[in-house]
Amino acid sequence: QVQLVESGGGLVQAGGSLRLSCAASGSISRVNVMGWYRQAPGKQRELVATITSGGSTNYADSVEDRFTISRDNGKNTVYLQMNSLKPEDTAVYYCNTYSYGIPYWGKGTLVTVSS
Repeated sequence: QVQLVESGGGLVQAGGSLRLSCAASGSISRVNVMGWYRQAPGKQRELVATITSGGSTNYADSVEDRFTISRDNGKNTVYLQMNSLKPEDTAVYYCNTYSYGIPYWGKGTLVTVSS
């Protein structure tokens, strides 16, 4: 079992910034890729960014150059720095990882960007 706890969401004006954190605990010895996904009202959950234990990153086109994913392997924590936020970034943001092929999700943190 892996537990993921997100924090850092909130309300921000367009153009502002937020930093999300996701702390992992439990059976994390086999955790490699960690990622952030988001789900806006009425839409499907979509990939935002992923990062491997070695630091290789992948971003959705919609957030490239605005968001930065990073991780602290010593703290078992992954971060998402979100800059130049847009109203269309409004969503619940979920942390995700896999352990022994089993997907794990956090409960999500709400990000609301006002225009």
